[in-house]
Amino acid sequence: MAQFEPQNPNYNAEVRHRFSQQPYNLSIGAEVVDVKPGRVEIVVPSRADLIQHNGYFHGGLIAGLADIAGGFAGWSLVAEDQGMLTIEYKLNIVAPGMGDQLRAVGEVVSRGRSIIVTRIDVFGMRNSEPVLCATSLQTLKVMKLPPELLSNAA
Repeated sequence: MAQFEPQNPNYNAEVRHRFSQQPYNLSIGAEVVDVKPGRVEIVVPSRADLIQHNGYFHGGLIAGLADIAGGFAGWSLVAEDQGMLTIEYKLNIVAPGMGDQLRAVGEVVSRGRSIIVTRIDVFGMRNSEPVLCATSLQTLKVMKLPPELLSNAA
């Protein structure tokens, strides 16, 4: 992974704060387990309402988790008054999402002034071993946050 310098010295607290403000993240039981500059890891435990008819994690959940992990990897690098929006992502599901949890690892590949590109890998579990179930590339647009959305996370 490339080395990136965060623009916000409180990036870890900011990522965790912003993550906890999003109802979708909470509704799927997602949890941030690691934050580093340009890298975020998120897990979602298995629940009956997240599983599709064949017993695997739903593809929509896999896609959403990839989007979240990449977005917060990007957020770890921006200034306190900035946020981002996903403007494009491509996802390849390469194996069924199975096991007791999904784990998504988002990493920044390229950081520009207004565009960030991330790569995300999503893993399921098989016999206690992680199995890649999806890989994704994402493009994020960095934007200035309106004053009412500025954080008090730190």
